Amino acid sequence: MANRFVLNETSYHGKGAIKEIAAEVTGRGFKKCFVCSDPDLIKFNVTQKVTDILEAAGIAYDIYSNIKANPTVENVQAGVEAFKTSGADCIIAIGGGSSMDTAKAIGIIIKNPEFSDVVSLEGVAPTKNKCVPIIAVPTTAGTAAEVTINYVITDASKSRKMVCVDVHDIPVVAVVDPDMMSSMPKGLTAATGMDALTHAIEGYITAGAWEMSDMFHLKAIEIISKNLRGAVANTPEGREGMALGQYIAGMGFSNVGLGIVHSMAHPLGAVYDTPHGVANAIILPTVMEYNAPATGEKYRDIAKAMGVCGVDEMSLEDARKAAVDAVKKLSGDVGIPANLKDIVKPEDVDFLAQSAYDDACRPGNPRETSVAEIKELYLSLMK
Repeated sequence: MANRFVLNETSYHGKGAIKEIAAEVTGRGFKKCFVCSDPDLIKFNVTQKVTDILEAAGIAYDIYSNIKANPTVENVQAGVEAFKTSGADCIIAIGGGSSMDTAKAIGIIIKNPEFSDVVSLEGVAPTKNKCVPIIAVPTTAGTAAEVTINYVITDASKSRKMVCVDVHDIPVVAVVDPDMMSSMPKGLTAATGMDALTHAIEGYITAGAWEMSDMFHLKAIEIISKNLRGAVANTPEGREGMALGQYIAGMGFSNVGLGIVHSMAHPLGAVYDTPHGVANAIILPTVMEYNAPATGEKYRDIAKAMGVCGVDEMSLEDARKAAVDAVKKLSGDVGIPANLKDIVKPEDVDFLAQSAYDDACRPGNPRETSVAEIKELYLSLMK
């Protein structure tokens, strides 16, 4: 079986990278940009850092900001109509996963209008055409949506998140500038950073992992573990490290899949609007313990990448525990809650467990699971 790898055509990294956007727009012959960005980023003038560059270069643009933290089918459909009205020929997505996921769905539907209901995009949809060209500018260090073939849209009518996987949606250009992330508050920095760590760890142990993806994920684990605390403290080194680490994690997991940490986190966002990174961070250590028997020596590698000393001399059981403990320590150090008891309502657990089992990320889990076992994992996190 052939292992497929899909990455951006071009990516820029480092302080000041957004200055390259104008040259990319004009060099590719685009005439007008459709800027997707959420209301808070516009309010706090983060989006303006990019639109100022467009204005200075004489590039026309319209802004679309009807985007929720967990974007909905309605957000996408309104965006499709706004894009048609704008006359734009490319999209610039500025923000975290919400802005970029919305942009991807809009871009896919514009070029594949038979999927205008949005819900038919769930899973691996048989789209035929590449989406509208997207230049993705992340403002959070976590989702790596700028380099992935995935996006997530909430079907509010059914209180569930739809995971969409499509090689046609990957941005043609990613512009990863840590200066665009410097205004993130501590809580968001911690949550998105733990999301990135979850991507790297789940991607490393997922059923589809192989040598090339392993290379990216282990390096991402190392970089994130070294830099997340600094990023939360808003040090320049921490910000730069996290900008790179989360992107490298995305290079890997986008191509091999994830597991039940994500499939359990998705319904929490759909039902309670729980920030995705927070949900992942709370769930990750418990699911790591659950998955440990199906991971061979990989937790030893994870522990070493996280800086645990003496791992080579440990028994396999101790090495696995060391990896889980390192994740718990990092999560606690950056202020993530330890459990779900203040989030999940007991009467919702059956629905959450079934939703998690049905989620597109579940088949990638290294250990076979069931609705009943996922329910027990939720319940264990509510104590």
